[in-house]
Amino acid sequence: MKRDDSSAAGLRLGLFGGSFDPVHWGHLWVAQAAMEELGLDRVVFVPASQSPFKAGQPPVAPAEERVRMLRLALAGRPEFEVDDCEVRRGGISYTVETLRQYAQRHPGAQLFYLVGADHVPTLPRWREAAEVARRATFVALMRPGEAPPAFPEPFRGVSVTGFPVGLSSSLIRARVRQGKSIEWLVPPAVAEAIRLRCLYAGGA
Repeated sequence: MKRDDSSAAGLRLGLFGGSFDPVHWGHLWVAQAAMEELGLDRVVFVPASQSPFKAGQPPVAPAEERVRMLRLALAGRPEFEVDDCEVRRGGISYTVETLRQYAQRHPGAQLFYLVGADHVPTLPRWREAAEVARRATFVALMRPGEAPPAFPEPFRGVSVTGFPVGLSSSLIRARVRQGKSIEWLVPPAVAEAIRLRCLYAGGA
């Protein structure tokens, strides 16, 4: 059950969107870094049904499996939550719709949207970009060696260095496909779920 923070003015809430195909330690590292550096009260992981920028590349694992792995990874961490609202909406996942939903659910809250630094230049192309920029402060998640990006107008943003190593979902999928170990790359419960459910063995 979701917490009711409708009267909690001043709530600082992080929204972390993405495919999470699969979730890995890097995702958790950046969420923790953003929480600590920005003083967030909570970070909500919002798995996409389908990214508008990857229309020809649907997620490899089914949505229900990606949600299940997120819940396993975040078990016992009340400061982290999973919201499958975009999966339940289906179709292309547009951030503006999610931000509207959270503005209604948590009036008075300050929303921070976590995004990979490489996505910052694309922000003006997001659906209803002006409204997206008005509703949230963007948090650029930098990888090792990356310089803080310049946020295009009218977006407001800050940068967080949360990836201490180069780690990606595509790397993990490739290792599974090649029969290599993913131990220490994902939480143990996620590795077990991938093994038991034979995820990514033949995926891209």
